[in-house]
Amino acid sequence: MLIVSLFLVCSCNPTKYIPEGETLLAGNHVNITNDGINKTDIVPYIRQKPNKKIFGARFHLGLYNLSDIEKQKWPHGWLREIGEEPVIYDAYAKEKSKENIMSYIASRGHFDSKVSDTVETAKRKSDVYYNIELRPPYTIRNLFYEIEDTTIRKLFYFDSVNCMIERGKPYDVEVLSAERLRFERFIRDRGFYSFSGEHIYFDIDSTIGNRQVNINYGIKNFTIMDASNRVALIPHPMYRVKDVYIYPDFVPREALERGEEYFASLDTINYQGYYFISASDKPEIKYDLIIQSLYIRPGSIFNVTNTEQSQSHLLALKTFRLVNIFYDEQNETGPYGPEVKSLNCNIRLTLLNQQSFRVEVEGTHSEGNLGGAVNLVYLHKNLFRGAEQFNMKLLGAYENLSQKDKDTEKVKRNTMEYGLETSLQFPKFLLPFLKKEDFIRKYNPTTKVLAAFNYRDMPFYTRWMANATFGYIWNARNYQTHIVNPLQVNAVRLLSIDSVFYQERIAQSPYLVNSYISVMIIGGNYSFIFSNQKIQRSRYWFLRINAEAAGNLLALAGNLTGATKTQGSYNILKQPFAQYIRTDIDLRYNLILNDASSMVYRGFFGAGIPYGNSRAIPFEKQYFSGGANGIRAWQVRSLGPGTYNPGDTKFLNQTADIKIEANAEYRFKLFWILEGALFLDAGNIWNLKSDDTRPGSQFSLKGLYNDIAIGTGTGFRFDLSFVIARLDFGMKLRNPAETEGSKWILLNRNYDIRRDFTLVVAIGYPF
Repeated sequence: MLIVSLFLVCSCNPTKYIPEGETLLAGNHVNITNDGINKTDIVPYIRQKPNKKIFGARFHLGLYNLSDIEKQKWPHGWLREIGEEPVIYDAYAKEKSKENIMSYIASRGHFDSKVSDTVETAKRKSDVYYNIELRPPYTIRNLFYEIEDTTIRKLFYFDSVNCMIERGKPYDVEVLSAERLRFERFIRDRGFYSFSGEHIYFDIDSTIGNRQVNINYGIKNFTIMDASNRVALIPHPMYRVKDVYIYPDFVPREALERGEEYFASLDTINYQGYYFISASDKPEIKYDLIIQSLYIRPGSIFNVTNTEQSQSHLLALKTFRLVNIFYDEQNETGPYGPEVKSLNCNIRLTLLNQQSFRVEVEGTHSEGNLGGAVNLVYLHKNLFRGAEQFNMKLLGAYENLSQKDKDTEKVKRNTMEYGLETSLQFPKFLLPFLKKEDFIRKYNPTTKVLAAFNYRDMPFYTRWMANATFGYIWNARNYQTHIVNPLQVNAVRLLSIDSVFYQERIAQSPYLVNSYISVMIIGGNYSFIFSNQKIQRSRYWFLRINAEAAGNLLALAGNLTGATKTQGSYNILKQPFAQYIRTDIDLRYNLILNDASSMVYRGFFGAGIPYGNSRAIPFEKQYFSGGANGIRAWQVRSLGPGTYNPGDTKFLNQTADIKIEANAEYRFKLFWILEGALFLDAGNIWNLKSDDTRPGSQFSLKGLYNDIAIGTGTGFRFDLSFVIARLDFGMKLRNPAETEGSKWILLNRNYDIRRDFTLVVAIGYPF
């Protein structure tokens, strides 16, 4: 349906509304004769861009052309609003583009290169070709320094090893700009508040021959107006922070409306050398917490990096809506001598609403079964006046299952779920032997305590699960996040299980017998996350690595104490405890193709190994496939393991020890809030050991290809600003569970709507 719609829209005449004598800009093409500059580097300097394309077709122009340009009423005005008017070829823009390209390649050192253009027009469409004859770049022969300020000169020579300009390297304006920014920050981090990049200049001499240049690296003195109003040049002054004034509950609206009256109503106290200015005797945030987040100290030299990090740490507390840090220069001579001036630092903090409450209502429709859920969520962002984030969630869910038994009589079964989840997050490391302040300022850590209880009454079994987690989260450099949970406790209690279901589906499989049991899980886990999305606009990576282990210390204690085993397992609190290791890797790559489309690739591998006190990984820790975030041509938990075919069963809950998955998705903007997608998913799950009751479920590298399931499909995304709603239509291409003929459905049999197609409704992107 989506492809047909795209075809119908794009089949409209693209030159329908092109004026007589004009042409549509069909495309820009860049040809470069030699290496040195990439074509993608040239594209931003071309002023006129053709209409956006999806699958090589001008979809948005097609929407515009569907309208009658003479009419304003719906749908004509609406089609023009969501569409894109034709881009008419402009000769002037082409000339300006050529000048921009020439300037750019000259800035990269290719001074005597040439840029020409040709225009090919056919069927009222014009293609513009930019031909670049690229000459070898000029290189840097010598680098000379002209630094007037003796103090700056000493600092420069001390830091010269980090200079980005190197003799023998190609001349490049981007390198000069980066060096200007680098050295400006270096100097401003050493107390020179009034220093800026405008004081740094470069003089280029390209007349020395042999395709080389000399660069004069200059730094000017500070400019002031003397007593006679004449311009005078003096050495750059150094600044120290005299006093720090902190407004912990600043209200911008009050300050704007009342002005000086508002500031006069505030009280000032000196706390540990900082001046806190507040309207309340008992502030919402503890002063110690604010000081802990600051890199700025009274009496310290001015440092721009410390200012930025202070702002970042204060915002990371998630308690302040606004954090504004600025400096006032003091005219009087400071206490550090006439050559050092004074600054007063002002920090204005505007609080968020400290408490919130919301009700979440969900509706579900799964294979004809209707259900719903209600979640009551309470959030306190400052529980003990130390920016502690407290979250409590009460949940209740119900689903009506209507099935037929062997006698074709309808049997109604219901699924009910109740639960309570709480979490408390502290903006510090609760670790007694760690030097806390330095670690907090460097890594911005948090400590999280979580507890939850869940009761689920399913058609075939009833169980409750309780868990508690204690762990740490901190950010490292290079866009890395570390999550360590040294203690995780999970208790799973199976209260009852349907005898028929147990005999038919569980009893014959040792793997499932050891999965559907009451168990205690005591262990810990570690997660590493890398994401450079914030700094890479056109392409970025996401990597998550998880590793966890459970039961090792308990098993060691059992061995050392000579504890007796019950039915082959050590017990704790009259329940066997799980012993296993589990790790998985999730890697994603996002490539933005243009303003309207992007490609996203994902690979996932995970494996869990039970040993010692366990014969199977706990059911909650096993892998499954299918569903909204997996292979979308299969319903959740209905794929695998391997080539195993469960046949016609009223209970599909396929899990295993190993999971491999790969996904590719092409995403494109359509109109209004609507986005489209085409996807291809592949993968499966497997058992680590052989299971006679589930033939074909064991993992084998030799038979890996035969076990791979492949699905494709299309979908819609609705960008509602606060959330992304998703509707995916999946279709099976290759089903490893096919027992006859080819695994490729198209080559084996006719498609069955109920068996081979799925509809997935979800929130958010799949990955």
